[in-house]
Amino acid sequence: MPAPSSAPVPTLAEAAQWAPERVVELAQAHEDLQRQVQTIQHQLEWFRRQLFGQKSEKRLVSPDPAQMHLGELPIPDTQPELAGKTVAGHTRRAPRTDYAQDKDESALFFDETRVPIETITLANPETEGLAADQFEVIGEKVSHRLAQRPGSYVILKYVRPVIKRRDTQTIHCPAAPAGVLEGSRADVSFLVGLLLDKFAWHLPLYRQHQRLADAGITVSRAWLTQLAAQAAALLVPIYEAQLASIRASRVKAMDETPIKAGRAGPGKMKACYFWPVYGELHEICFPFFDSRAHSNVEKVLGLKPTEGGVLLSDGYGAYETYASKTGLTHAQCWTHCRREFINAEAAEPELAAKALEFIGALYTVEAKIRDDKLKGEAKREYRLDHARPIVAAFFTWVQERLDAQGLLPSSPLTKALIYAHKRRAALEVFLADPDVPIDTNHLERALRPIPLGRKNWMFSWTELGAQHVGVVQSLIATCRLHELDPYDYLVDVLQRVDQHPAADVAQLTPRLWKQHFGKAPLRSDISRRAA
Repeated sequence: MPAPSSAPVPTLAEAAQWAPERVVELAQAHEDLQRQVQTIQHQLEWFRRQLFGQKSEKRLVSPDPAQMHLGELPIPDTQPELAGKTVAGHTRRAPRTDYAQDKDESALFFDETRVPIETITLANPETEGLAADQFEVIGEKVSHRLAQRPGSYVILKYVRPVIKRRDTQTIHCPAAPAGVLEGSRADVSFLVGLLLDKFAWHLPLYRQHQRLADAGITVSRAWLTQLAAQAAALLVPIYEAQLASIRASRVKAMDETPIKAGRAGPGKMKACYFWPVYGELHEICFPFFDSRAHSNVEKVLGLKPTEGGVLLSDGYGAYETYASKTGLTHAQCWTHCRREFINAEAAEPELAAKALEFIGALYTVEAKIRDDKLKGEAKREYRLDHARPIVAAFFTWVQERLDAQGLLPSSPLTKALIYAHKRRAALEVFLADPDVPIDTNHLERALRPIPLGRKNWMFSWTELGAQHVGVVQSLIATCRLHELDPYDYLVDVLQRVDQHPAADVAQLTPRLWKQHFGKAPLRSDISRRAA
């Protein structure tokens, strides 16, 4: 588009002498400029929201005009008098609640079976100078305070006696306890703490190295990196068994999220992707690929899907291509559809609000299903009775708006309408299949540690390092889904994996480990001493 001219605005007489071609040319230029301004305004609103706005997609519905706000309540002529009590020098107002008087400092706010307790017995100053027979202990009161030791590291000192048998004159010494990593100075408890600090709590290894130094422990940072890589490598067979379980699921959800990994040049890193996939048994894996190519879906899921399988995803074309190639049913996410209309609110607030009302009504139906705990056929019938009419009305409205053609093709609302219209069949899959969620929110919640810890993995200079990130995060995230303590789980499986039959490695995935070993997990030496 040519740059706008800086010539002065023509008079009516001058404009009347222009040729029709010139008028048409100016009208087209004006239309192009108008379209460009709308696009720039939409981008500006998006950037403002990212920098300063609310990220939540929850709608703020305007209040009923007949309903007063809290600040509009009538103020009484007289204020109620609060009871008071007299203390030296002034009258102190009594607290509004009786919390201060009734607070029980002995009440437990922790799990006694998991939190170490140090008992400190305080002397009663009234007993000073008294003999034991001059007072009687008639009870005790208990208070609890939450304390912390900086960098709570422990050195396990194994003392192995060397003996000489008098009868045979031979010398004997017991072998040092076998470790998870042969010949390593790291106990399994330290390995697991290292992994959890890095991947669950997003504490980079260089900060852990600093914390070790502050605690008086001198090790190299490269040693920590080596430990993390070796521990993650031991978990790879378990990760692969879990991925196989997800592939066998009838209903799967899949997405992709970016990560920087591998060298793209001096001081630069490649844009790579995790492709998280979530199975119907509440398991998640994070396969790693160095691109966003459509073929990655085939590599993760294979070309022989489960009979009657459904793949739930966003609107990225890779999933539709895979579904058409394998005959899989492709369902799409209503949250991503709603997001398109949220992005159009600034440009067309009234029309976007209408679309969001339709979609909000669908989520009201889903909330009712959750509250009533409907399953199977009951859930399907409820959706057909209550959600299907809303979906039909929504797509009728979408078609009417597209037929009206009252908006520019580049309008955010037009893009949202086209997005929904093209994906109607995929968006309606959930109506007839009770096992298909309405959206991929469950997957996005489970993959949240990836964007949260992305800065932590800026130094994944190799694809192998990024793959190890995916392996460890897959098992930690699945532990969360099954309400397992990742520490207990990882301490057990890192000790068990080398001695467990390879044919039964699936038993070590978090879901099955909870059934087979969760009641009596293997502990580290430091945990056994504490017990």
